[in-house]
Amino acid sequence: MSRLDTLARSLASRLDDRWGCEPYAGGMAPTDKRARARLATQLTKAAGRLTTLAVARMDEEFPWFQELSAQSRSFVSLIVQRGIVSFADWLREPNPNLLANVGPFEVAPRDMAGIVNLHQTVSLVKLTFQVVEESISDVADKADAAVMHEALLEYGREVAFATAEVYARAAEQRGAWDARLEALLVDSVMRAEADETVRTRASALGWESRGDVVVVLGRLPSGATTGHAQESIIDDVRRSAHSAGLDALCAVQGDRLVAVLGGVTDADKAGASVASHFGDGPIVVGPVVGDLLEAHVSARAAVAGLRAAPGWPDAPRPVTSDDLLPERALAGDGHARRELVTEVFTPLVDAGIVDTVATFLANGSSIEATARALFVHANTVRYRLRRAADVTGLAPTDPRHGYTYRVALTLGRLQAPETSPQQDL
Repeated sequence: MSRLDTLARSLASRLDDRWGCEPYAGGMAPTDKRARARLATQLTKAAGRLTTLAVARMDEEFPWFQELSAQSRSFVSLIVQRGIVSFADWLREPNPNLLANVGPFEVAPRDMAGIVNLHQTVSLVKLTFQVVEESISDVADKADAAVMHEALLEYGREVAFATAEVYARAAEQRGAWDARLEALLVDSVMRAEADETVRTRASALGWESRGDVVVVLGRLPSGATTGHAQESIIDDVRRSAHSAGLDALCAVQGDRLVAVLGGVTDADKAGASVASHFGDGPIVVGPVVGDLLEAHVSARAAVAGLRAAPGWPDAPRPVTSDDLLPERALAGDGHARRELVTEVFTPLVDAGIVDTVATFLANGSSIEATARALFVHANTVRYRLRRAADVTGLAPTDPRHGYTYRVALTLGRLQAPETSPQQDL
């Protein structure tokens, strides 16, 4: 006996105790077989009329039923009629295994679950049984009405358990499919193969963001070695992201945990919202990009940042890939080298202050020593350093930013050795 069957029958036993019914014994209490056969025949003949009454009541009481397509309404009607006929069959020959093989859902349970949700299904089943119960006096003689009423209650219990099982199985199948689809989408992003189909499939998984996107990359927790543990971590990441107002696509790739976050307004806050679910070691947040189709740019930077992160042992956790530009450049990341040249070295050259920054760094970040070396006033040095911070976003007086300046200046000079810096203004 399955765990679900055991649980169902345990619950049924408790209901019997609560409402004073006879203990459940896997079928209707013994009665005259001819009487049962007679009731079953009468109910089968009335199945069409009862189905019409039930569907009419549904149309009156359930606004969502009116919105169903003609094909869906016809399918629901077929389910209702099949349920009534199955009850008649069960009445003729009670089956103790109905929980796993109940008639109404033999038609196509997967299709049923796709048309109406569980709450709506419960409403449909409840109304159908109400219609049958109200029509007992029209179907059965007064002497047989009590027998049919008792049978209807027991059969209704079986249908309730079967409904739960149908939707539980559908949820499991959908969950497994969604997990595979999500892993494929994340893989497409990491491989820079995203196209319009990625956006469409992501929306099917609940991705609603039309705003900025970042990729967060880190190590998988050491204890997450089983599929169940990894699924639990992914669920936790998704839950934390949603709590922060973000969309999330998550996947495990080897020993790495990848989270693609949408609706981002602040990369640091986005990374911090899910950081607690990653394992030991660095967590890298890629640059913000405008759309899911551009997420591969953020993913590429995050991968390079994770590879270079050991070069900065004191890096914050999480750390952005832009903060790791010097380490990425030294680790051989061509994109980082070009970014340091175009975003740091070239603006200094264009502003005419590259010599001041280089001299400031060469003199131990001393303003007075820099002023003496350049034969200018100390306030002139301070002014030029503020301009450097304005054009690059990096403060030369900050030790970490100073290191970034050093690497950028070296790369810039190596890239264009024939270009001499302009005279500082």
